[in-house]
Amino acid sequence: MCGIVGVLGNHEAAPILVEALKRLEYRGYDSAGIATVNHGTLDRRRAVGKLVNLSDLLVHDPLRGKSGIGHTRWATHGVPSVVNAHPHQAGPVAVVHNGIIENFRELRAELQDAGIQFVTETDTETVALMTQRYIAEGLEPVEAARKTLSRLDGAFALAFLFEGEDDLIVAARKGSPLAIGHGEGEMFVGSDAIALAPLTDRITYLEEGDSAVLTRTSLEIRNKDGEVANREVRTIHLDQAQVDKGGHKHFMAKEIAEQPNVIGEAVRHYLSNDGNAVALPGDDIDFTKIERLTMVACGTAFYACMTAKYWFEQLARIPVEIDVASEFRYREPPIPKGTLALFVSQSGETADTLAALRYCEGKADKIVSVVNVPESSIARESDVALPILAGTEIGVASTKAFTCQLTVLLMLALKAATDRGTMTPEEVQEKLNALRTLPGILNTALERESAFKAVARKLAESRDILFLGRGLMYPLALEGALKLKEISYIHAEAYASGELKHGPIALIDKHVPVVVMAPRDGLFDKTISNMQEVMARNGKVLLITDGEGAGEGSQGVWDVVTLPEVDDVLTPILYAIPAQLLAYHTAVAKGTDVDQPRNLAKSVTVE
Repeated sequence: MCGIVGVLGNHEAAPILVEALKRLEYRGYDSAGIATVNHGTLDRRRAVGKLVNLSDLLVHDPLRGKSGIGHTRWATHGVPSVVNAHPHQAGPVAVVHNGIIENFRELRAELQDAGIQFVTETDTETVALMTQRYIAEGLEPVEAARKTLSRLDGAFALAFLFEGEDDLIVAARKGSPLAIGHGEGEMFVGSDAIALAPLTDRITYLEEGDSAVLTRTSLEIRNKDGEVANREVRTIHLDQAQVDKGGHKHFMAKEIAEQPNVIGEAVRHYLSNDGNAVALPGDDIDFTKIERLTMVACGTAFYACMTAKYWFEQLARIPVEIDVASEFRYREPPIPKGTLALFVSQSGETADTLAALRYCEGKADKIVSVVNVPESSIARESDVALPILAGTEIGVASTKAFTCQLTVLLMLALKAATDRGTMTPEEVQEKLNALRTLPGILNTALERESAFKAVARKLAESRDILFLGRGLMYPLALEGALKLKEISYIHAEAYASGELKHGPIALIDKHVPVVVMAPRDGLFDKTISNMQEVMARNGKVLLITDGEGAGEGSQGVWDVVTLPEVDDVLTPILYAIPAQLLAYHTAVAKGTDVDQPRNLAKSVTVE
């Protein structure tokens, strides 16, 4: 959600802070600001909207100082405004915050009873005012910050900057991620390593409940019990090219185009040396001891789990339960013996998914995560963390992370089938051979982009769009509808094709396009029957299928786009391409902000 940066440097902090905040834009935001200490004086600048507005403000009203903190805000408490933008300042202290202070109302009432006035609608202002109060009572800045932290309930990452302290930042993490960067006579703070990549490749991740005191030459970390804690300094390799558009108009376009390469890397990573089996890194998983799977995720990652449910049940004959993390964590379901709990998250910091993982600790036989950030909280707290190797994904709407999640989950299902003997070695080898050919097939699908661009111009005129799919195409229909609504702001819904007659058919008329995802598989004829029901009611059908399917089922449709033929088990990965391209080109046609759609954040680190 919100993005945090902090600098104790040897050069002017303002341009460094703004540049670091640009690297956090992908997280989503509606306002931004920075604060610095210059010769002991604390000051700040804030602006609503894009970072360019803050940059323009700094041109006309510069902010000097080599120590500072910065923030991109995604509004939770209070509307987007300059007053509500971070950093929040109360006398000698400025604060930036990612998360939610759950007990801010009680703390606010306490401060108001003491005669302290509030000027914002935010929960974060409470943190600044509480710290100011403790300083006024005689506490030193570090102790005032620590005492404030002890009063806070909720999820947060915080950074404090103090007047008169040119060489001090206090940082803390509870629930929301925060990283410390080590430079040469400099120290940095960031919500993730991406923000700090141009500044340093040496990173320390704060653990749950940690607080840290930074100077230019020292770092002291204390754990949730107040004890001094040693945290590992890791060297992070982040390719600068991964956070550039590489000649594409949008990050989303670049990340769609990268999928053949990153999926090829993922396939190679999980193949044994002889290429004849799936090999998991690190601690192996013995699926002969697993009686059921519980899969938990949010958003697009949840649709990856829905797809994997078909694979695990059909290929490995393991019963699978799937749930959205925000429901699972409060439903508190029983976790019977023999359960493998599997969590999927692009960032590895998704608040609800992390809470669900912690609920399963001590209950599930094994906790496995499928993540894109190996150093993330979810990865570190899992028994086995399986990287998807998608590389940095900047666009808010997930593309390559989704298809890499699918790829890794499919290979995990093949491993389960091998262990349990539900597939012969020859059958597994056939699927692995198909996986090796997948990057080339995806490249062929991407060559059909012009066809998707043409039909997207027509879709852009619609107010409502339906997606239909059966079997493995049902989760892909859901993903297609989600992608479209995320970035084009067109209302889109998806249904299992067989459910059409149970309500959704009432929505069909000549103004509602219906996107039907239907490769020529065992369910094709049934899907075509549902499609005919749509056309009989003047519905406009866009059929996405393969060559054989187009030959049999395209009569009378509004439009058809053909994809290459592929092994049935791989169709979800292939058909993700049209879901993404339709959404992308529809959004471009409508002129929306493709990479940073309104109201959305890339990394959802609060409830």
